[in-house]
Amino acid sequence: MEKIIVNNYGSFDVVFSKGKGATMYDVNGKKYIDFIAGIGVNCLGHNYKPLVKAIQKQAAAQIHISNYFFSDVGICYSLDLLGELGFDGAYFGNSGAEANEAAIKLARKYGELNGGAKRKTVVTLESSFHGRTLATLTATGQDKFHPACFAPYPEGFKTIKANDYECLKTAFDDTTAALFIECIQGEGGVNLIEPDWAKAAADAARKAGAIVMADEVQTGVGRTGSFLASDELGFEPEVVTLAKGIAGGIPMGACLFRGKANGVFVAGDHQSTFAGNPLAVSAAQVVLDTVNNPKFLDRVKKAGDYIRSEISSWNIPIVKNVRGKGLMIGTQIDKSIKPFDIEVKCLEKGLCTTTAGSDVVRFLPPLNISDKEIKEGLAIFKSVLEEFASRA
Repeated sequence: MEKIIVNNYGSFDVVFSKGKGATMYDVNGKKYIDFIAGIGVNCLGHNYKPLVKAIQKQAAAQIHISNYFFSDVGICYSLDLLGELGFDGAYFGNSGAEANEAAIKLARKYGELNGGAKRKTVVTLESSFHGRTLATLTATGQDKFHPACFAPYPEGFKTIKANDYECLKTAFDDTTAALFIECIQGEGGVNLIEPDWAKAAADAARKAGAIVMADEVQTGVGRTGSFLASDELGFEPEVVTLAKGIAGGIPMGACLFRGKANGVFVAGDHQSTFAGNPLAVSAAQVVLDTVNNPKFLDRVKKAGDYIRSEISSWNIPIVKNVRGKGLMIGTQIDKSIKPFDIEVKCLEKGLCTTTAGSDVVRFLPPLNISDKEIKEGLAIFKSVLEEFASRA
C-alpha cells in the first residue's frame, strides 16, 4: 500500500470496507469494535441513518458553492449553533488545524488592535497539541513535534505548565495576545485541566489584556459529556475551536467567537475555498440536533464512567491509572510496556484503539456506542492487558 499512499500515518495492514454503529468490518469480513471513531470524528458511529439521509439529500440539492454567497442550510446551521452555544460569530474551515490557525490569526489581530505590534504572543500549555501546520505545530507544547527538518518555526508562542499556579505570576504581560487552552490534552496523554486553575489562568490572562481561547477540536461536540468541555471548566473563553466530530465524518472545523473577540475579523482576513460548504453544514446540523440534548449527553457521561470503573476494577498490575471525561478515556500503562504494542494486539483481536503521550492507550468511541459494543470491546481490551501483564 505504501507504493500507492504515502504512509505518513504508520497505517496498519487492515483495509476496512463498511461499518454500522461502533462496529467495522474489513474486506475479509473480520469484525472489529471501534473504540477510536476516526480519532473522535465519527461521533455518531458508522452508517447513522439520519446523518446518511441528510448527506444524500443535500448532495442531490447542492454540494458546494463559493463563500462569496450564502447557502440556506449554512444560515440555518450558523444561527442554531451560535444561539445554542452563546457565541456571536463563526468562521468555518475544513479541519482542526485550520480552526486553530483561524484562532491564532484572530488573536494576533486582536493583540495589535488592543496593544500595538508588540502584543502578538499566544500562550499555550506544555503537553498540548494544536495541529500539524507550522503555526499550530509551534503552538503545540511537545518537543517531539518540533523536528529540525521543519524549522524555522514561527515566532510568537510561549508555553506554560498546566495546573501550575506559580507560573501564572509571570506568564502574561503586555506582549500577550491570547491564552490558548486545550481543555483535555488528548494527544498529550488524556491529561485533565483543573477547573480552578483554568479560571485562574484565564483571569490572569485577561488582567494582562489578552483574550482567552479554548481548543475543543477533540473535547467539543459532546465528547466529554457536555457539548463544550470549556463549560465544565468554567473559564468562559472568547474563542472556541471545534472540528473532528462536528460534522460526523465530513471534513469541517469551526472557530467561534464572542465578546471582545467578536468583530475582529473583517472581509479578507481569513478565507478557505471549501469551508462551510452546504454538504458539511447539513451533516453538522444533524450532529448538533442529536448531540446537544441533555439525555444524549447524560448517556455519554454514564458510558464513560462505566468504562473507567470497569477498567479500574480489573486490578491488572500494568494499569497505573484510568482517567478522562465522558467518552474521552486514557488508560495509563506501566512504562515497561509500549502502548503501541497493546494497540497492535488489540487490533489483532478485533478492537480499534489508539495511543496518547508516551504511556497511554486512548479510547474515543462513537458517542452513541451501544452497551453491547462497549462490553465486547472491553472484553478484548481486558484479555490483551492480562496477556501483557502475564509477561511482565
